[in-house]
Order: sequence, then C-alpha cells, then structure tokens
Amino acid sequence: MAKKNVEQIKADSRGLRSSIGDEITNSDRFFSDAAEKILKFHGIYQQEDRDARKQDRTTDHHSFMIRTRLPAGQLTAAQYVAHDEIADRYANGTLRITTRQDFQFHGVLKGELRDTLREMNNALVTSLGACGDIVRNVMACPAPTADAHRLAVQDFAFSLTTALYPRTNAYHQIWIDGEPMIDDHEIEDPIYGKNYLPRKFKIAIAYAGDNCVDVYTNDVGLVALFDDEDKLTGFNLLVGGGMGMTHNNDATYARLGDEVAFITPDQVIATVTAIVTIHRDFGDRENRKHARLKYILHDRGVDWFRAELESRVGFTLAPTQPMPAFAVDDHLGWNEQGDGRWYLGLPVENGRVLDREKYRLRSGLRAIIEQFNLSVRLTAQQNILLTDILADDRDTIDALLNEYGITRVEAISQMRRKAIACVALPTCGLAITEAERVFPQVIDEFETALSDLGIPDSDITARMTGCPNGCARPYVAEIAFVGRSLDKYTIFLGGDPAGTRLARPFLDLVPLGQLVPVLVPVLAHYRDGRIDGEAFGDFCLRVGLDALLEVVPEEWHALGAFSD
Repeated sequence: MAKKNVEQIKADSRGLRSSIGDEITNSDRFFSDAAEKILKFHGIYQQEDRDARKQDRTTDHHSFMIRTRLPAGQLTAAQYVAHDEIADRYANGTLRITTRQDFQFHGVLKGELRDTLREMNNALVTSLGACGDIVRNVMACPAPTADAHRLAVQDFAFSLTTALYPRTNAYHQIWIDGEPMIDDHEIEDPIYGKNYLPRKFKIAIAYAGDNCVDVYTNDVGLVALFDDEDKLTGFNLLVGGGMGMTHNNDATYARLGDEVAFITPDQVIATVTAIVTIHRDFGDRENRKHARLKYILHDRGVDWFRAELESRVGFTLAPTQPMPAFAVDDHLGWNEQGDGRWYLGLPVENGRVLDREKYRLRSGLRAIIEQFNLSVRLTAQQNILLTDILADDRDTIDALLNEYGITRVEAISQMRRKAIACVALPTCGLAITEAERVFPQVIDEFETALSDLGIPDSDITARMTGCPNGCARPYVAEIAFVGRSLDKYTIFLGGDPAGTRLARPFLDLVPLGQLVPVLVPVLAHYRDGRIDGEAFGDFCLRVGLDALLEVVPEEWHALGAFSD
C-alpha cells in the first residue's frame, strides 16, 4: 500500500490524534509513518541514533526528541528544575537550548513519552505546537526589564501563543489524561482548519535597534517602535522570511521578510492571525519544499499580500515607519534590569547544557537557580539568562560559577561568543554532515588562524548546520557552513553582523578539515584591505566574491566556486 502524503495524513488525523493513542502501548520502539507525522504537532520527533545503527544493525535504535514550548524563552525556577530532572530521568542527561528559545530533550524512549509529558504538564509546560505545520514557539527579546512598555512588547509572545494555539484536546487526551474529555475530533479548528498549515510558521518580536532574535528570518516579524517618551506606539510588520532551502534546487531559497506595514498594539493579534490564515489558504499543499509563507510573498508580491491582508482584517494598513539601524545584543554578562536587580547572561556552547569533567554547567545552573530561586530566559543565540538577582547575591553567584567551572563571556573569543550550530548527527534524520559535535573544534581553528594573522579579536559571526534547512539561521551569518555531502560543506559569506542581509554561496564541497584553511587567505585579505571598523561581512560584500576567489587556491575552484 502506498504511503499517504502529509496533507492526507493531517486530514485523517481526527484533530491531531491519528493512531498515536493506540501505538503508544504496543511493543514497537517506533511509530508508524502516519503517527510519526502527527507526533511532530505534539512537539515530538521520532529519531534514530545513526552512530549506533552503524555499529549494530540488528538492534532498534529509535528514540525521541521532545521540544518544549516556551514563549519568549521564559521559565520560572521551578520549571527549569523540572526540565533538569526530566533530562536525567527520561532523556540523555543533557538539555539542549534551541535557536527558537526553547528546550529539547534527546534520547527519550517510546515507553517513557507519556511519563515525560505528564511531568512537563505538572510544571505547566507543554510541547504542543513546538513542531509541526503550525505556529511554532513565539520568540521575543529575552532581556528582563522593569520598563512597562518593554514588558508589554514581550507579553505579545504570550498573547499570540494563546490566540494561535490549536483548539484540539488530543494532546491532553493522549498524553495527560489518557481518556477523552470532549469528543472534538470532528470539530474543525477555527484558525488552522482540518489540514492545519501547509508548513511550519515562525513569529519573532524585536525591539527597534536590537535584532537579537533574527527578526527578518521569520514568517512574521514584529519590530517594536517607541515615541520620544519611550512609549510603545506600535510595530513595523515584516512578512515572508525563512531559512530553509534545498541544494541544487533553485526554486528553494533563503529569504528575508518584507517590510509590509505599521500596526498599532491593538491590531497585532488580528493582523498576525489573518496572516496565518493567508498561509493556510494560499500555501502550496502539493510541494512541501514550496509551502512556506515566503513563497507566497515572492510569487504574488507584497502589494497583493497587503491587499489580501487588508481584506481580512477590515482596516487600512499604515506604511512602515523609520527604524534605527539594527545591531545584535546577546545580553551576556552582568546587566541591570532597571528594578534594582540584575541578570546574568551565560554562554552555552551550541546550546548544550551538560556536565563534563571540570566544566559542570548543568549542575552549577541547577544549584544557583534553586538556591536563589532565579527565573530563567533562553536566548536565540542558544545561551541562558539568570534573572531577578539581588545585588547582594552577585559575589556569591560569581563564586559558585568558579566552583563549578562555568565559563563566563569574558573568557571566550568574540567568534566563539557568536557561534551557533544545529544538532545534526547522530540523531537528526535530515542531517547530511556534523554540526554541533564538530563546530567547537572549527572555532578553535579559527581562533588560532586569527591569532596567527594578528587579528585575534575579530568580531565575526559564524554558524554551522548539518543540512540546508537552516535551523541555526546560517544564511544571515558572515560565515556559514552548510552540510552538503558526507563530511563536506558549502561555504557562504557576506551576511551582515545585524542579521539583515543574506550571505551568498562562495565555495562548495569543502571537506570539514579544510573549512578554516581555505578561508585563511580570505581572512588575510580582510586584515589587509578592510576599512577602519569594517565588519567581515561588509568587507566581503564590498570587495565581491570574484575578488575573494582570486585569493583562494585554484584547486578549490574546481570543486564548485560561486561568483558574483
């Protein structure tokens, strides 16, 4: 029997139920194809350890990744502790901070899924909608603040989450209660309909001037604007961003959002909801590679989109308002909140919270958060903020950080500070190459090369992904390595440090061990030819790829060089 396509599976799922409830109790370590597709809406990915499979093909190596949904990356102390306990009890003993400000558990076995989700629910945390063809975790600048107007901006992450939450009871019926409460499987979701969205949908909220959430890379971006008295006046609306693409398929591409309109705070919920329904109604349901909202904007144009949006919201959209130039504040180090308290931003390499020899990040975070009852914020750069710290407690916390060997931002290079990588191998089924496990070594090599070149403090943004889907948002980095084939990558150059310009492909099929050596001549060219204060990405754009190719050894051109 031929497999059903994803659209048919969604239509037949009875409100995101499928056969999950029946299959959770059978003896298999995995779910059927249809159930596996619907599991994603519940925040669960079925995975297989590809390293273990290579060593032993006689054993089933399936396990599950669970992604929690944390609007604006915010957790209470109790919620953080619950995540930490679940990581030990059911997962692989680590927590993974994602680039969308939530946590992932890896290595959960099928027979423990229900217990895991119930313990999350007891901490008032859900995974519903963290994955799947639905509105994903709503991002917002995570920095805590006592300013009421800025708090109002962050609160929209929660308001939008509530407004766009799927109406099915399937999640609680399957995972939490184990029995039907209301038989709603014939009720069509008022926003998502019977088939939900054609593909995933991402929303981010930024303050004007601070692009710490890569706002242009989202399906919808909201940029908060303030008047001269620092009162929130509204948001510039960005629509149609997205990172995913496919190698050798020109019909797919990364895209930045278009600046579409200015909306007032009271128009936000209606406007974003209407945009979700436009994606629902006009998204491509025949070709999932062409199904994101960005392709509607590209194919139909901004004018068409604005007119369609106005017809759905019932009011005229105002033109966008001027914005200051963007920069990126990663919010690391000690910072004042504005209410007499402090927050501390700690770097977490590639988002992996773990204990390793003298570096006991997981144990130290748990101890500090419990002792001082600190709230937590996760950042889009995969780092963590400890918040609401009393001034008198700072010295004690610093001493605990030293005791547990936890690295502070002052101790790492600028390049390592900005580096981001996706999980990739061995568990991601889409991964072509390594990312998280090898990127620290790549950064080591960059640090050595930059030191040898006499520019050790170069502030360069580099990112790595194991496939072209772009979970680490590589296409807005100044340097990006995107998995291309076994142990080989496409190198992209020329994004800007503020995340408002796309990088361009430079070299193809570069082996892992040559990623840094092949770029050393380019970095030397940057050292010698940059204008004072010029960022590396800006230099690449000004000089041009053709000129940069001239300094790269000829042998690399034959593997696939890209020109202007």
